[in-house]
Amino acid sequence: MSHAPQLYTLYQQLLEKSKTMLQLAREGLWDELIASEMDYVNAVHKLTQCMQETQPSAQTQEQLRPVLRAILNNESEVKRLLQSRMAELAKLVGQSSIQKSVLTTYGKQGGHILAPQDKLDTLP
Repeated sequence: MSHAPQLYTLYQQLLEKSKTMLQLAREGLWDELIASEMDYVNAVHKLTQCMQETQPSAQTQEQLRPVLRAILNNESEVKRLLQSRMAELAKLVGQSSIQKSVLTTYGKQGGHILAPQDKLDTLP
């Protein structure tokens, strides 16, 4: 019995999940993206199991090639967007560290306010 229809369905489901993840990444919905990742991993696992049970024919492989290419393109774009987000977060963390350092340094002055002296007050 051929597993080609089931295999094609699994690839289509994986493609839809990858499209969803890409859309979430493009919209900056990072929490939702991370939450959807487990569904994606489970779909990959299910597809892998199916592939281990039967070797698809050359014709089936040829039919699946564009779907696989689209999945890989989506994965690449999601990865690129995630790397961009990580760089953005690293920049924010760096700025936060600098602010903390400045506050710590100036906080050691014990609440004294440093201001230039008014020279008019010191004139005779």
